[in-house]
Amino acid sequence: KPSASLVSNEVTTGLPTEVSLDQNYPNPFNPSTVIRFKLPENSKVQLQVFDVLGRQVAELVNRRVEAGFHQITFDARNLASGMYIYRLQVGNSVITKKLTLIK
Repeated sequence: KPSASLVSNEVTTGLPTEVSLDQNYPNPFNPSTVIRFKLPENSKVQLQVFDVLGRQVAELVNRRVEAGFHQITFDARNLASGMYIYRLQVGNSVITKKLTLIK
């Protein structure tokens, strides 16, 4: 007789187990997009957006943030169409992803 066991990735506290940064949605976007990130513990967070030449064009978060699941809406109506890089820095963890603005 077959048996099944329940496998769950959920932590009993409901908090994420590691820092992560999701791909923005929608992507490509115009004029705004949502960026989600997860924190396993209260942390100093920097979330910045850079152009392809490495110049910072926006700072979305620069403060202590509580553990859990977070999302921020990035409004890029004052930026030119093109590819941008967003970077999440939490302690020693740095995660970068690309986003595309199409006007």
